[in-house]
Amino acid sequence: MSDPTLSQRLARFAAEASYAALPADVVESVRGRVLDILGICFAATELRTSHAAIAWVAQQGGAPQATAIGIDEKVTAAGAAFVNGVLAHSLDYDDTHLPSVLHPSASIIPAALAAAEANGATGEQTITAIAVGIEVCIRLGMAGYDGESGNSTFFEHGQHATSITGAMGAAVSAGMLLGLDEVGISDALGVTASMASGIIESNRTGGTVKRMHCGWAAHSAVSAAQLVKLGFTGPPTVLEGRFGFFEAWLHGKFSPEEITRGLGAEWSVPGIFFKPYPANHFTHAAIDAALELREEGLRPEDVESIVLGAATAPARTIGEPIEVKRAPETGYMAQFSAPFVIAAALSGGGGLGLGLDDFSDERATDPALRSIMAKVSVVADAECDAIFPHQFPGVLRVTTVDGRELVKKVLVNRGGPARPLSFDELGSKFEDNASRVLDAAGIAHVRDAIARFEGLTAVGDALRVDLRIPTPTN
Repeated sequence: MSDPTLSQRLARFAAEASYAALPADVVESVRGRVLDILGICFAATELRTSHAAIAWVAQQGGAPQATAIGIDEKVTAAGAAFVNGVLAHSLDYDDTHLPSVLHPSASIIPAALAAAEANGATGEQTITAIAVGIEVCIRLGMAGYDGESGNSTFFEHGQHATSITGAMGAAVSAGMLLGLDEVGISDALGVTASMASGIIESNRTGGTVKRMHCGWAAHSAVSAAQLVKLGFTGPPTVLEGRFGFFEAWLHGKFSPEEITRGLGAEWSVPGIFFKPYPANHFTHAAIDAALELREEGLRPEDVESIVLGAATAPARTIGEPIEVKRAPETGYMAQFSAPFVIAAALSGGGGLGLGLDDFSDERATDPALRSIMAKVSVVADAECDAIFPHQFPGVLRVTTVDGRELVKKVLVNRGGPARPLSFDELGSKFEDNASRVLDAAGIAHVRDAIARFEGLTAVGDALRVDLRIPTPTN
């Protein structure tokens, strides 16, 4: 008998998983991530792209299976997964795994909630499926991580690993919740591989298409699992095969041991970083450094010049092209701009340091902030390179108009295991996000549902709330 393929091993892991066997910290981590993602989804309903995603799904019609935030009537499970996945990733406020630099929850949780609601799954089953799906997503992402270069090979090829491996992990979650057996889950991986996608050029030069990526990953995952249940099959060697997933995406350069090592015994879920700021995670150290300098008395008018040192790969994302990063045209572009976040932090922000209101189009084009941005340069820093991508460090060097040299190093990010957000901070983030469209009763309803999530018999109830959908922006 031949050895099982990689997809078959992942499928067996999923088929054998149970809520009772999950470590307690995995269960609590999943609960926190569902709360976090739902808060982000609620806040993202104001975006123009969110209105577009909601309108597109509403126009498609189909069987009423699951809840899409912002649509009164139920829509297809794939449609709900798409809308909620778009919302989950649109604010760049969702969690990050290091060193793979994945945002796993934004694809897996929307797909799992849609599949669970459509198929009457329990809260325990949904928590288990989310945990397994996130684990699969991360393991596939880590298989594409190049330890020598300290960067994801997906990113070096211009590929959005979050949506590519997110679709695969989400397919496992959806397959579990649709009741697929081990063979069916392997087939779901095989089918989803032909749907997984994502190009990351928008990080550099603009465009809102990245907001669609996790939605399309979740949509692909649910669709693939449903197609398998109706009879489609996938290649058993879809991951390692000559014309398989890793050959197609990474030209065959991957580490299979990252997929199988400790599978079922070691969990990545609790170590994923929550985001305290609604911006690209590469910018967070710069935000912290600028906030610390402001707290120590530095003001924008004191600044002659600023140099941010970052690891080489992040420096490209948040500092190139520098003329674009110094003059973002929209709040969305500002989320990927080191000059903007530094200027905003030095000028005073909201939320946990910088909040959603700091990333408006008006703030992005504010002449006062633009004058600070013009003084900011971004360079590769050897100390940061030695740490990245296990953290996203930054070294901020400020020359003042009176000739002083101020240096602030942030080598460990907030929101990760070494500097975790407290329960109160995570709850405050949820309430700040959700309060934009929910009243106090709605916020309490969602928080209560997540607090007792494992006991839910109707998972969709957590999403059935009255929203005040605002006029679209950004």
